[in-house]
Amino acid sequence: MMSGEATVPGDAAVPVTAPGEATEAPPRPASGLALMASELTVLYRRRRTWAMLAALAAIPILIAIAVRLRPTAAGSGRGPQFLNQITDNGLFVAVTALLVSIPLFLPLTIGVVAGDTISGEASHGTLKYLLVAPAGRVRLLVVKYVGTAVFCVTATLTVVIAGAIIGAVLFPIGPVTLLSGDTIAVGDSLVRLLLIAGFVTVSLLGLSAIGLFISTLTDVPVGAMAATIVLSIASQVLDTLPQLDWLHPWLFSHYWFGFADLLRQPISWTSFGDNALLQAGYFAVFGALAYGRFITKDVLS
Repeated sequence: MMSGEATVPGDAAVPVTAPGEATEAPPRPASGLALMASELTVLYRRRRTWAMLAALAAIPILIAIAVRLRPTAAGSGRGPQFLNQITDNGLFVAVTALLVSIPLFLPLTIGVVAGDTISGEASHGTLKYLLVAPAGRVRLLVVKYVGTAVFCVTATLTVVIAGAIIGAVLFPIGPVTLLSGDTIAVGDSLVRLLLIAGFVTVSLLGLSAIGLFISTLTDVPVGAMAATIVLSIASQVLDTLPQLDWLHPWLFSHYWFGFADLLRQPISWTSFGDNALLQAGYFAVFGALAYGRFITKDVLS
């Protein structure tokens, strides 16, 4: 008796073999670690990724140079918070750069990476091969999201590290006076900077989940990137409208500037916890939406 193949629309061919006929073992799913390593390798080999990181690193450098050239302008009270403290302590360059980057630059880079996760593979025709490998749809979604989360860490640390280095080069470094009026040593200040970087990274995880979901809706990566970035801006605009104060605690951008609580003594963890809970909610909702969309999407036809 001849063997044949049964097919399911939108999925890979499933071999049907007559009794007694030798069969080949089905391909084993790709290792999650191998798939993750491949995803990160592709992400960090792209010139676009390094161009975005270079642009983020340029933000604290430009701020520090501007303050160095015109220190009196920094002390005028105009500009972002902590700008006045830069001339006294270079570590404030990193904090000021984060304040400048959070509204637009960090969401823009995250939107590009998250919006490209699935739609980028589909537009290049590689998505079907990833699933035939087989990587598994759920595993692929998890890997894509984790890759975006890793980039969130990288992007935030790029701003913080570049700010700390250029601040140490151009300005004095010493004990830091916190918002509560207490003074902490340089080592403790660096720990606070890392905590702030962690806060900002967590803040971007909800946007990453939204971008992943939008990426499953289209095969045009530019559209997914633009939609993710526009939503990040729209959320911040809505958060400024007093008429919508009932909505503010539910917006994923509501706690983006809440890391000021980490610059008090003792540290107040309330904003950190509220922010983490909110981002976890967005991850759960939009992760489920991405899963529901992706497992039913025909990508192999």
